[in-house]
Amino acid sequence: MNTSTYRIHGATGEWEVVIGLEVHAQITSAAKLFSGAATAFGAEPNCQVSLVDAAMPGMLPVPNRECIRQAVRTGMAIEAEINRWSRFDRKNYFYADLPQGYQISQLYHPLVGEGALTIEADEKAGIPADKRIGIERIHVEQDAGKLMHDQHPSMSYVDLNRSGVALMEIVSRPDMRSPAEAGAYVRKLRSILRYVGSCDGNMEEGSMRADVNVSVRRPGAQFGTRTETKNVNSVRFVMAVIEQEARRQVDLIEDGGAVVQETRLYDPDRNETRSMRSKEDAHDYRYFPDPDLLPLELDEAFLDDCRASLPELPDAKRRRYIEQLGLSPYNAGQLTAEVEGFRRFEGLLAATAEALGKPESDVATQVANWTLSIAPGVMKALGRDADPAHNTPAASAAILKMQAAGEISGGQAKEIYEIVLRTGRGPEEIAETEGLRQQSDTGAIEAVIAGVLAANEDKVAEYRGGKDKLFGFFVGQAMKAMQGKGNPAVVNQLLKGALGTPD
Repeated sequence: MNTSTYRIHGATGEWEVVIGLEVHAQITSAAKLFSGAATAFGAEPNCQVSLVDAAMPGMLPVPNRECIRQAVRTGMAIEAEINRWSRFDRKNYFYADLPQGYQISQLYHPLVGEGALTIEADEKAGIPADKRIGIERIHVEQDAGKLMHDQHPSMSYVDLNRSGVALMEIVSRPDMRSPAEAGAYVRKLRSILRYVGSCDGNMEEGSMRADVNVSVRRPGAQFGTRTETKNVNSVRFVMAVIEQEARRQVDLIEDGGAVVQETRLYDPDRNETRSMRSKEDAHDYRYFPDPDLLPLELDEAFLDDCRASLPELPDAKRRRYIEQLGLSPYNAGQLTAEVEGFRRFEGLLAATAEALGKPESDVATQVANWTLSIAPGVMKALGRDADPAHNTPAASAAILKMQAAGEISGGQAKEIYEIVLRTGRGPEEIAETEGLRQQSDTGAIEAVIAGVLAANEDKVAEYRGGKDKLFGFFVGQAMKAMQGKGNPAVVNQLLKGALGTPD
């Protein structure tokens, strides 16, 4: 995976992997797609089920406007075509957790048409350049319930809390050619969904999961037969599925077999895929227009409202951080990858700029380093001893203000931050009472320097004789004598004056 072109090396030569993803994202909404039942995660089984969800006779579905709005906003975020006219279809199949005997979905006329998103270059992961991944469609559909096989020794139970929950199925083009590209695609898509607020992206809770379509071919040849591995619930597992399934298909073909179009499941404990059922084509589901639902027709006012509600998206935010705040591309990318990251950064940036009375561009690099490196390092070291409630922008801004003024060193800033996280005390009070301010009194520092030079007359002579590398020794001795509390800039300046320039 560290090469620019990902290949499966088989006994008979190299093979290329072709990947397409169907991501199912639960739409953020207080109610389900066609009923008023709640959608909260973790509720007791079968306590969030309406008569519509349970498919009681005579119960008619009513589309949830907010679910449609969120799907349209998502389509706009990936610059996709929004279809002003769309229609719901019935996808007919029997399963114990599908009370209706069909799923209301969209096949022929989806709400959102073609769009795309760009994954960024990552040489270490084997993505040598930015790449645009096509998205074929986003259609809205209802989720099924959940079968529970571990609640009784001889029976399976059905939980219908998820039945009728609104999903967006986001179908990519088969444009990805490596596990790294697929991983980057899922991470980027998840980031966009969370920025927009249309899905919380919690893969571990099942609110975002991927069906992974994989086939192999000789480089440049026609597409091979694909398999679909269902309901993969982490980026790491998506990448593992691709690696294992591509290798399985290559070995099968080279042994004289043929890949069968089928649905498979991934076993993370064994890191392998296994057959679930033969893959059915669309016509086997006997799709037809849902007779209980009128087509969706979107007017201009609705679309304008959706468009106006969009936030600044990851790519635009990253460009602004680079062009207007002067951040490095790497830092800008790290800060904009997740919603929580940019919110922490922007909150602290505003507080620090105000505390220092400077433009945000003047303090952005300092704040970025604190946000990405220093603060996470201290919090990790403290572990459970850190209280998140004490981690406020105001506290961090006060520490950065003291550091910028030369009142505390970088090490002292970390010490003060640790105490803030543990106790909630004010940074200025901590610096004062704990003796964590730097010494900048020139008279006191000159006295220390005089003592250091008097105790090391031989080295002073060597320095003045041309051994200028000894300067670091004198700095170290002075800082040691001041127990690390001397202002390094002042110490350096006064030492140079006391030693003079070596010949």
